[in-house]
Amino acid sequence: MFDNTHAHITTWAIAIILFFVAVGLHNAGKAKGMKVVHMILRLFYLLIILTGALLFWKHQGIDPALYGVKALVGIWVIGMLEMVLVRMNKGKSTKVFWIQLIISLIIVIILGFKLPLGF
Repeated sequence: MFDNTHAHITTWAIAIILFFVAVGLHNAGKAKGMKVVHMILRLFYLLIILTGALLFWKHQGIDPALYGVKALVGIWVIGMLEMVLVRMNKGKSTKVFWIQLIISLIIVIILGFKLPLGF
């Protein structure tokens, strides 16, 4: 089942879309809608971790160090997605977390393409 990355990439794509929908709802002042989307996004965090863990266990023998680094950076991305939304909801500054999100997202995408299952 996990010989390719389709499920993992699909969950990431949906999560990124949900993240920007939540940011847009917050900026529009729709707190209740943002809360619902944020809860759905948290479910997708779990799906991302599950599909990533399944891929990791199946293919780590190819390059265990690089797969491990990608897993850690992937968790960093999820943490920054959550921190941006939580701090935005509390009205606190999110600049540092946006910067970390962009950096970690670039790193995880580069590592994903560099690994044997990437392009």
